[in-house]
Amino acid sequence: MSELTLYSAQSNSILLKTREGREIQDLLKQRGIGFERWQTQHRPETNASSAQILENYKSEIERTQARGHYPSVDAIRVLPDHPDRVSLRRKFLNEHVHAEDEVRFFVEGCGLFCLHIGDEVMQVLCETDDWISVPAGTPHWFDMGETPYFCTLRFFNNPNGWVAEFTGNAIADRYPRLKTS
Repeated sequence: MSELTLYSAQSNSILLKTREGREIQDLLKQRGIGFERWQTQHRPETNASSAQILENYKSEIERTQARGHYPSVDAIRVLPDHPDRVSLRRKFLNEHVHAEDEVRFFVEGCGLFCLHIGDEVMQVLCETDDWISVPAGTPHWFDMGETPYFCTLRFFNNPNGWVAEFTGNAIADRYPRLKTS
């Protein structure tokens, strides 16, 4: 179940914690973040290729592309045995920004988006069927946990895909990490 935890960036104290979908959506919207729960009828096969995953989610891809300029889309799947899981996690855990929106649709598993907006930090546990859009220039980091299990569709307007500018701020070290089993 999706969850949002709102912290004070000054004191690291929890200001709010909720699993209520409408409340999560409203609180994020107030801060310029898009969040929705989509009900899909399919799940990726265990050994599905990226091309097969993209084909299976064609309607969700078209739905997202109709909302913005996202000509490029890929599927990234990271499972506990992924050979680069440790280095990927380390990279994503550093606060960064993008010159474009970061748009994701979780088709399997979960991940923790952490957004540093003004004097707040919002941790959004995204799970299967969650769609999130983080506007360009929003400082954030992502935790996939020590034993990652997720597959997301990633939407880009940059043909180079995921390009981050790291802020050098070690703020991510002060907040809880994703607990995976």
